[in-house]
Amino acid sequence: MGSSEIDHRIEGSELSTTQPPALSADASRNDIAAAGSDGQPWHLLAISAAAMTIALLLYQPAWYGVPVWDDSAHMTTTELSTLRGLWRIWFELDATQQYYPLTHSVFWLEHQLWGDSVLGHHLLNITLHAVSALLAWRVLEHLRVPGAMLAAALFLVHPVHVESVAWISELKNTLSASLYLGAMLLWLKSMDRHTILYRALAIVLFILALFSKTVTASLPCAILVIFWWRQGSLSLRRDVLPLSPMLVLGVMGGLLTAWVERRYIGATGAEFALTADQRVLIAGRSLWFYLSKLAWPRDLLFTYPRWVVSGSVWWQWLFPAGALALTAVLVWTATARGRRGPLAAWLFFSGTLFPALGFFNIYPFRFSFVADHFQYLASLGPVTLLAAGVTLAMRRVGKIASVPAVVPAGGALLTVLSILTWSQAGLYKDGATLYAATLAVNESCFHSQNILGAELAKAGKWDEAEKHFRRSLELRPINAEAQFNLGLAYARRGERVEALACLDRAIEQDPALTAAMNQKGVTLLELGRQEEATVCFERAVATRPGFAEARVNLANALARQGRLIEAEAHLRQALSQQPSLGDARVNLGLTLALQGKLEEATRELRLAVTLSPDRPEAWLNLGMILAQQGKREEAVESYERLLKLKPAHVQAMNNLAVVRASMGQKEAAVKLLQDAVTIKPDYADAMLNLGLLESQLGRWSEAEATLTRAVALLPNHAGARAKLAEAQARARASVTAPSGAVK
Repeated sequence: MGSSEIDHRIEGSELSTTQPPALSADASRNDIAAAGSDGQPWHLLAISAAAMTIALLLYQPAWYGVPVWDDSAHMTTTELSTLRGLWRIWFELDATQQYYPLTHSVFWLEHQLWGDSVLGHHLLNITLHAVSALLAWRVLEHLRVPGAMLAAALFLVHPVHVESVAWISELKNTLSASLYLGAMLLWLKSMDRHTILYRALAIVLFILALFSKTVTASLPCAILVIFWWRQGSLSLRRDVLPLSPMLVLGVMGGLLTAWVERRYIGATGAEFALTADQRVLIAGRSLWFYLSKLAWPRDLLFTYPRWVVSGSVWWQWLFPAGALALTAVLVWTATARGRRGPLAAWLFFSGTLFPALGFFNIYPFRFSFVADHFQYLASLGPVTLLAAGVTLAMRRVGKIASVPAVVPAGGALLTVLSILTWSQAGLYKDGATLYAATLAVNESCFHSQNILGAELAKAGKWDEAEKHFRRSLELRPINAEAQFNLGLAYARRGERVEALACLDRAIEQDPALTAAMNQKGVTLLELGRQEEATVCFERAVATRPGFAEARVNLANALARQGRLIEAEAHLRQALSQQPSLGDARVNLGLTLALQGKLEEATRELRLAVTLSPDRPEAWLNLGMILAQQGKREEAVESYERLLKLKPAHVQAMNNLAVVRASMGQKEAAVKLLQDAVTIKPDYADAMLNLGLLESQLGRWSEAEATLTRAVALLPNHAGARAKLAEAQARARASVTAPSGAVK
């Protein structure tokens, strides 16, 4: 968007919106490169294929990158995977991580196509990034900006965009950018050709862009900047009024997002209690930060250090002062010298960044005031200015005569950027790699310390994880997520009192943290404090009605108190929210069985094993209920299916032994019970059953030894003691019996 040559030629002229600024034949050949890009579809196809191939190759290290941080919250959950879930995405503001319904509809569609396969998610992001680069090229070419193709190539390969492309959550960036640029191209064409259809389509794409990410609300202002750059002035009737629908929609979308950020996402609290002067300081510093990362893309971090901003520190005022000074110089250059390109690029850059400059509260400000993905679209301003400047400078010294000659000129820069992008993309292969790289530069990032701990915990490295949770709390004591994670670490070790203390602190710091409330209920349930656990689960589902897992736990607590009808109701509601939730269906089967509804229980459990044939507890409970109904062959089949899944499942061995014994297969039952007590010597039920079976077979000496061990495990079991006494008497009798006597 910035050519002094073009600006000089149109200075002071009265231009019609139907024609772009005049260029010499040489400039047209160099800048547009399209000896017929409109007339030769193969030309566009070849460039598109090249852009797509380059993007796929550059981001190959991230193809199979597992979800990081909030990816799982953005990717469609089972709860939202139904058609009702799609309805909720559009009409419930808090149904998704952020209210970007088109983005989450695409996630929904991806879930239908390939489930949680990360490859599909990454390839779509990469494809949309390439599409955005191609659309940027077409926009710049339409505007006859020198170096249009170089600018698009720089956008495509710049490492500052890796966060937007390799991070699954940032589908909202790549999707909204492609819609934004498509709308811009259509609007520019509509103004040049007076095509109402293009204008209508542009508005539709703009609305879709807003539903993808409302940072695109700046589009009408960006178009006005372009008109000013081309014409030197703006006309209310010709330029502004046609854009009024977009301006209104953009303001509405921005206000809605700001409200949702505060109301549902949590962009409130001490971290956001910023004074007016602090916000000015953040804005000024952010502008220079983003420019510096474009110019020198080293040490790109997932989370940058959060600045300590204070109006009493004099040097911090240099950032906004410098930004104002630069603006003044560019205004003078545009008015006195007629070179509007640099100012247009600066206005596009700063205007597109405006929502993320600190004047509005956005959730990531809790951790840092800047992030690479904030400047995804905005970077087009400086990138275009650079490409145009390089192209014009080379033309002036006579170094190039055609567009292909730009390639060796920018080749070195593009190669270096490509190498950096490849390397940066590799950090997104998993969370542990990404957060470790962040902490290597930004060790004091409490957020990354906590998330790295969570990643280590997922890998079973709880001791290492705990160190990071504790470090996170050292850096930020008021830190509900880290308190919750530390509570999980304690709970896993069985240190339930310590776990409850951490969970209580997490809930105190963030009453809306329903995961902590749910875990507190689970811990209380393990301690046998069922009524207290019930209160926790009730609070969790009251705060988050769609929290199906907490509702299942509530039903479990109610069932333990004998409140079976209430438990059944909650389980059915959980299944209505999340039909594939295996725990809910298995527990519903058990709850129905406890009410004597064995046929209904059997149906639920058969459905459970059909939907999730690898769930051991479903096969176990199905076998138990079938045995109660006298369906012994089917019960045997259920237990055997379970033992194929988990050969060392001692409860299945015990239950199968009981059924086989009832069918007269006592030797097979003995073998199963012997295997069970070998695997788990303190398994009292199996030990008792083995002793009883040995007694039935008349193996009194073996029965005596087995029942002695059973009584040691079950000292208050009167039946076990009586059977032991009988075995002891029979064993002694067999020893003292005369030779030849019947034993």
